[in-house]
Amino acid sequence: MCATCGCGNDTAAVIGTPPGRNHPAGHDHAHDHNHGPDHEHQHIHGTSADRGHPPATETVELELKVLAKNDELAQRNRAWLAERGIVAFNMTSSPGAGKTSLLERTILESGQEPIAVIEGDQATALDAERIEATGCRVVQINTGAGCHLDADMMYRALRTLDPEPGTLLFVENVGNLVCPALFDLGEQEKVVVISVTEGTDKPLKYPHMFQAAGLVLINKMDLLPYVDFDLGRCREYLAAIHPGIEVLPLSVTSGDGLSRWYDWLAARCGTGAAATLEQADKRA
Repeated sequence: MCATCGCGNDTAAVIGTPPGRNHPAGHDHAHDHNHGPDHEHQHIHGTSADRGHPPATETVELELKVLAKNDELAQRNRAWLAERGIVAFNMTSSPGAGKTSLLERTILESGQEPIAVIEGDQATALDAERIEATGCRVVQINTGAGCHLDADMMYRALRTLDPEPGTLLFVENVGNLVCPALFDLGEQEKVVVISVTEGTDKPLKYPHMFQAAGLVLINKMDLLPYVDFDLGRCREYLAAIHPGIEVLPLSVTSGDGLSRWYDWLAARCGTGAAATLEQADKRA
C-alpha cells in the first residue's frame, strides 16, 4: 500500500503493449513483476492497536521510506535514459484535460522522431490504442487501485518498451494532480496540462504539482469565450506558486498555440542528453 495516499501497491500494476500492429518484436506478453533480492516493497500491515491504522509517526516514517526508495529507483531510470540520449517528460493532469489528444497531435505534427509513449491508467488500454493508431510505439501501465505511476513501474515499462537511443519519450501519468507530484520517475521535466474548463484556481488547489512542474500547458483555449476562466489571474497564481514557470496557452482542437509547444520540445530535445546527464549528477 502507498503510504502517501493509501492506494494499491505497485505489485498490482500490469504492464504490457496493446495487441495492435505496433507490438514490438519479442514482446508478445506482459512482463512479470519479478525483482532481485534487494528489491523492497513498503506495506502497511495493520498490526497497531488502533485496528490496522498505524500511529501518525509510523505513517510519516513509512512515507519517507517509500519516497526515498522511489527516488533511488528514479535515479537509476534517469541514468539509463541519459546513457541512451532519451529525453523523457512526465505528463500530468486532471482527468479529461486533454493529455492523450495533445500527444496524438504532437506525434503526428511536431517533427520529432523517434517518439515513444508510456501510458498510465487505472484500467483499460484505450489511450494506448489511440496512441498506437498514430504509428507510435507505446506500452500500457494499468495501476489497478493506484492513483499514480512510480519509478519501479517506469523501470519495468522501459524494459518492455526498450526505446531506441535518441527517443523523445512521453509518460502519460494517471489523471491526478496529487500523488504524481511526489513521485519522481526519472524524467527530465514534469509537464502539467490544465484546461479552461477546470477553473482559474487550479494552481491554488494543487500547489505541489505546479511547484514540481517545469511547464504548464493551458488547453481548450477555444472554449475560453464560453467558460468562467481568467487567464491573467491564473498566470498570477502560477507565478506566485512557482516564480518563473513557463505557461503556454493552447488548443489541441483548433491547433492554436501548438507551434510554441513544439518549439519548446525541440529546444529541450536539442540539449536533452546533456541536460538529463546534468540533472542526474545533481540529484546523485
